[in-house]
Amino acid sequence: MRVLLSGYNGTMGQVLKNYIQDSTDLEIVVGVGRELLEEKFPTYTSYEGLEKVADVIIDFSHHAGTASLVEYAKRTATKVVIATTGHTTEELELIDELATHVGVVYAGNYSLGVNVLVELVKKASELLLGYDIEVIEKHHNKKVDAPSGTAKMLVDAVKDVEDYNRVYGRHGDMKRQEKEIGIHAVRGGTIVGEHEVIFAGEDEVIEIKHTALSKKMFAKGSVTAAQWLNSVEEPRLYSMKDVLGIE
Repeated sequence: MRVLLSGYNGTMGQVLKNYIQDSTDLEIVVGVGRELLEEKFPTYTSYEGLEKVADVIIDFSHHAGTASLVEYAKRTATKVVIATTGHTTEELELIDELATHVGVVYAGNYSLGVNVLVELVKKASELLLGYDIEVIEKHHNKKVDAPSGTAKMLVDAVKDVEDYNRVYGRHGDMKRQEKEIGIHAVRGGTIVGEHEVIFAGEDEVIEIKHTALSKKMFAKGSVTAAQWLNSVEEPRLYSMKDVLGIE
């Protein structure tokens, strides 16, 4: 399978490149990024003039490049795995529209463990009605968006069960209100990624937590998604639940 690697020159792009070259039989045929690096494959700083070269695009770039990515994928009818986070409402609408033309996998996190975590949180929300819920996410000091895409996935899993108002951080004199979920972002050092959901009830606390020890797991998950997407024909928006067969 031929892959176009969008954001190849970023930290995660380099992790994915090394994983593909060392651990899979996939072929990176083109890299697109903000600057040109010397690689074993041709590299470009934009999609302008680039024809169809790959079966699937794996995007680990920056959400600001969504419009050009969508235009290229639509023009060349190339399927896309979007692993970038922090999209604006307008950019998400572009992705939705693209998915009417080609298959698109979009997820806030491509780790198998995190996607299982989301299902566990949803089940806990069904069983622990009335408990106070807080989401805490921690990442390295170079992450640019907050809260993380994974934290948003976890909040959405809770809201699938019962509606809550989102509260981002806490400060000042404010008592916790009913039907609210606190979301907290920590940035520091080289933390790969940590997500914890706290269910606090009377006289007991349940904590569900996932810790990423290496960025390699995100690369592995995105490759799994790309291989799966290459095997399906229907143009629509897919999630990791589709890829992993989670009902």
